[in-house]
Amino acid sequence: MPAIAVNGIRLNLERVGAGPPLVLLHGFTGSAATWAPHLDAFAGQFSVIAVDLPGHGASDTPADPARSGMKQCVADLLALFDRLEIERASVLGYSMGGRVALNLAIAAQERIRALVLESASPGIADLEERLARRRSDAALADMIEREGIEAFVDYWERLPLFASQAALPAATRDRQRAQRLANTARGLANSLRCIGTGMMEPLHDRLGEIRFPVLLIAGELDQKYCRLGQDMAGALPTARLVVVPDGGHATHLEQPEVFHRHVLEFLHSTTHDVRE
Repeated sequence: MPAIAVNGIRLNLERVGAGPPLVLLHGFTGSAATWAPHLDAFAGQFSVIAVDLPGHGASDTPADPARSGMKQCVADLLALFDRLEIERASVLGYSMGGRVALNLAIAAQERIRALVLESASPGIADLEERLARRRSDAALADMIEREGIEAFVDYWERLPLFASQAALPAATRDRQRAQRLANTARGLANSLRCIGTGMMEPLHDRLGEIRFPVLLIAGELDQKYCRLGQDMAGALPTARLVVVPDGGHATHLEQPEVFHRHVLEFLHSTTHDVRE
């Protein structure tokens, strides 16, 4: 499907299937291609829209980094909903995409049917910790621009957060690496500077506002996000947490069949007829 112009930028997307809309939002260094191995699992029952978030994949990187903040990202997605004539959608977000999805949900609850947050965070509540993360993200953005995308991906793939992915088949790891390398240094750097966790306004005090169903997914090998999931489950009135055995930060990549089962069971439970 051709990229769609919203608010002066173009967002690339992949749209397949038929039924109620399901919007998929990837993590940092990802793109709509993140979800390619999963489209068949969802497209038989949903109209699936996998979006390249700004600065990623084939979507635009705005010339002005200030144009790329979280509020503008949410506004762009709502404009995309309007262009696609989506009144309400279920939204699935992974990691960075989960933070975007959570901001979208709080900003426009009337547009959300249900929310799936995989390895997601409501931000950093402590101001000093948030500022430290902001400085760390800015330094990493500088490194991306200085050393280039390949050197950055080498660094990124060695992070302890992704250690469990070393056990994946070589073909899966190669596909993941190629997807990361398809991004641009400028796009990733702007994303870090503008919607990195350190730049995000924390949402802990607003989680109680959410009234639609929420599924939280974390991998048992990712203890940090298991704890975050437990905290969010306690604050969200209509949420439940699933911890995936033998899964790390990217359960959709490491345990895809289990991931599909939990997501589909949850989405089915949110409506009597998924083809309404």
